[in-house]
Amino acid sequence: MELCRRSLSNILNMVKQEPLPISTRILKNDLLLKALDGKPVHRPPVWMMRQAGRYLPQYMELKNKYDFFTRVQTPELAAAITLQPIDLIGTDAAILFSDILVVPQAMGMEVTMHEGKGPALPAVIRCMEDVEQLIVEEAAWHLQYVYDAIALTKQQLEGRVPLIGFAGAPWTLLCYMVEGKGSKTFDKAKAFCYTQPEAAHALLQAITDVTIAYLRNQIKAGVDCLQLFDSWGGLWDKEDFAIFSLPYIQQIVQSVKYECPVILYAKGVWHSLPELQETGAAALGIDWCNTPQQARKLTNHSITLQGNYDPVKLLNPVNKISQDVKAMIDAFGTTRYIANLGHGIIPNIPVDHAKAFVQAVKEYKAE
Repeated sequence: MELCRRSLSNILNMVKQEPLPISTRILKNDLLLKALDGKPVHRPPVWMMRQAGRYLPQYMELKNKYDFFTRVQTPELAAAITLQPIDLIGTDAAILFSDILVVPQAMGMEVTMHEGKGPALPAVIRCMEDVEQLIVEEAAWHLQYVYDAIALTKQQLEGRVPLIGFAGAPWTLLCYMVEGKGSKTFDKAKAFCYTQPEAAHALLQAITDVTIAYLRNQIKAGVDCLQLFDSWGGLWDKEDFAIFSLPYIQQIVQSVKYECPVILYAKGVWHSLPELQETGAAALGIDWCNTPQQARKLTNHSITLQGNYDPVKLLNPVNKISQDVKAMIDAFGTTRYIANLGHGIIPNIPVDHAKAFVQAVKEYKAE
């Protein structure tokens, strides 16, 4: 893609300076929206979580020039990265290049990104006083660069495919805001909830309020649907998930679902799929630890499901990927289904293998 080989100044010069109107074009490919609405489709739509990112050489060119938050906070760069998989892989939807941790940033927390180490939040939340110092009412307005990136991306997509906006679920954001970094268990975050429940719920509610405003602004900027990521929801059992995550997810979904369909992705939360369905979400994302048959049974065959190919399996030979994809779609069925990975694509996946995954969905024919 030519944008990827030009300097930032050249990219900026290519963009008209007048305000960008929200696109009103009819989508040329609306398979995703039809699947979310439960309408019949000739084949499932397909996209991949983290599809705009590290497995693409064109993304690495920009990564080598600009640090992470420069890429996120510069609308021209975010739009260029968002469009890369549409041009190179051929997915049926674009998902905005951004990060869930822009919300803690907007709430006044410092967030840094270290190569090979992930995010770091040097000053963590420790008590109620820290929660009370956070920016809440004005936080969503500090994210104007996200809304500008959405408007620019919509303009450049020219109606080819829908654009997905997103945010992190409150519990997942709390994990980083309390732990200060990534973790496999987030023990400090869970301990915070158990030992300081009043502060924990105040923090979860503050994040919820900001996220609702943030997603509403994404809708106004032009996204066609939303995905809410509860990447660490699976750290709770069913009882505690119902206390520390589910009520806040439900508030968010109920606040935006009439304006825009919402996909809920809660990794490892197979035990609460029926409760997640009751939030009013249009679709539920599932990981590879749940079978299509069990997920359909738990949700009474009455909601769109998304997933659930193990990203590491994309290292298999192309013909094996094609076989797996056919078996996956056979198991889910073509109605109320969105083909996707069970988690984000990993950096060492060959581009041809990502293409093979998408192409196998596009060529699917039921026997």
